[in-house]
Amino acid sequence: MKAIKYSSTGEELGKINLPKKLFAVETKNSKALLYEVIKMYLANQRQGNACVQTRAEAHGSGRKLFRQKGTGNARPGNLRTPLRVGGGRAFGPKSKDWYKKIPKKKKRLALKLALSERAKENQVIILESLNFDKPNTKLAKELISKIAPEQSKNLLLIDGNNHAIIKSFSNLQNVEMDKADSIFAYEILKCNNLIITEDALKKIEEVFAK
Repeated sequence: MKAIKYSSTGEELGKINLPKKLFAVETKNSKALLYEVIKMYLANQRQGNACVQTRAEAHGSGRKLFRQKGTGNARPGNLRTPLRVGGGRAFGPKSKDWYKKIPKKKKRLALKLALSERAKENQVIILESLNFDKPNTKLAKELISKIAPEQSKNLLLIDGNNHAIIKSFSNLQNVEMDKADSIFAYEILKCNNLIITEDALKKIEEVFAK
């Protein structure tokens, strides 16, 4: 697998070989594996903190509001009945933990399959480096327009926490960013183009190519 390499100014420098252990991985039932891992990942993103009060938890007296007959009103319960404003809610949502532990081997294999899929579709772009002494969104936008098609979703992987780079690209609507050592298969498959700096590529190989 090969990818086009660009300079920090967006000039094409040729093609480079991608690591086979990351970008040329195949396995049986790859779609089923990706589906399983991504489904667990998305489940782990759910907060599950929606919670309402039942009539037992709502505040208010349990005293019957007025007598059963003779007033001309409907037969009332207490203040906490779900039929009254401020009362408890019947059959409402309660907090729930959606977390599912993802096996480490499956997680890494899914990542490699996602990287291989992007490489097969020629959607991997390598950047020689990113040189930003201070945040500059204009230069970041010009660079992305040179190396990636317009109106495409791009994922930029960097190594480290360079605040000038992060602030330069964070304002671009079609660019998402992540650190090379914390990527996940879902992020890769969600984007159209995977843009990786050379330092980030070395970091990915160091962490995930074992």
